Amino acid sequence: MSHAEPDEPVIGPADAAGAPARPVTISYIAETAGVSIPTVSKVINGRTGVASDTRARVEALINRYGYRRPPSSTRSNLVELVFDQLEHMWGVEVIRGVEQVAREHRVGVVLTEFGPERGGVRYWIDDTLARRPDCVVSVAQLSGEQRGQLRARGIPFVVFDPTGELPDGVPFVGSTNWAGGRSATGHLVRLGHRRIAMIGGRDRILCCRARFDGYRSTMEAAHLPVDADLVARADLTAEGGRAAALRLLDRPQRPTAVFAGNDLQAVGVYRAARELGLRIPADLSVVGFDDLPIAALLDPPLTTVRQPLAEMAVAATELALALGRGERTPRTGLELATSLTLRNSTAAPPR
Repeated sequence: MSHAEPDEPVIGPADAAGAPARPVTISYIAETAGVSIPTVSKVINGRTGVASDTRARVEALINRYGYRRPPSSTRSNLVELVFDQLEHMWGVEVIRGVEQVAREHRVGVVLTEFGPERGGVRYWIDDTLARRPDCVVSVAQLSGEQRGQLRARGIPFVVFDPTGELPDGVPFVGSTNWAGGRSATGHLVRLGHRRIAMIGGRDRILCCRARFDGYRSTMEAAHLPVDADLVARADLTAEGGRAAALRLLDRPQRPTAVFAGNDLQAVGVYRAARELGLRIPADLSVVGFDDLPIAALLDPPLTTVRQPLAEMAVAATELALALGRGERTPRTGLELATSLTLRNSTAAPPR
């Protein structure tokens, strides 16, 4: 086995499956993978120009031997916060939580946005690897290849509010969306509503599925129908909520209550109700999800499920920084509790 160069990163202690007893160098990884040392270096540093099957083979060896980059004498003192698209108040709450932790730890925050077409993705990974932040908090959903590049470079990351299933061991922070769906629907059932509609987000989004499952579970437990004419799918926007609400409400047997998938959709329900001459809550009760600042400013103020976005961002940033310090954390997945915030948009159904 070749000796490591003075500044050559090494792999951690060998495993019990025939690996060498001493620390493993890039040279050993290259020899085992049947590739050159520069190729291994490219994989470790997240560079392009490596065939996908070769990259996968090298990363598998790196993961097998528990690669840990030697601690640098100088830290970047940066947290990188990554969004797909930053356009709603939802994102502002996340930024607020990350900034709070950054101030306490005296680190800076780099904000990255991929943009509407995710056009910035191709440049982001190279720029991030060049910056070498202490850690990444990703609201954007990273691909397996991007996660592998960050791992190979020794940059820990935490996924914020994952929209899809993650592989085991990927750190994340989310909320109890299923329980939130149950609490919203249960509140309407207790008020006496029997025709309760739900406007959900796209089914491919994990949190939307969980909120709908909570709604359905509560309806079935109360022996109430979950008819196709009581369920709509729409974008998580005010216009999406308006269009869906118009379809649900403009019919003879309209629902007496609507549970919207988020507060922005609930804003759209308000608009649709106003267009149809319906009063909230006298003719229609409405519940949202998130508890964004706008919820308290609507007329009437919106009853909604509070998703603790800022607290989730705090937890995600603390976890990411701990991983960046090389600390072992007891849990890599956290779900913070949701709660129902009662305001004036819900009441007993009209007679």
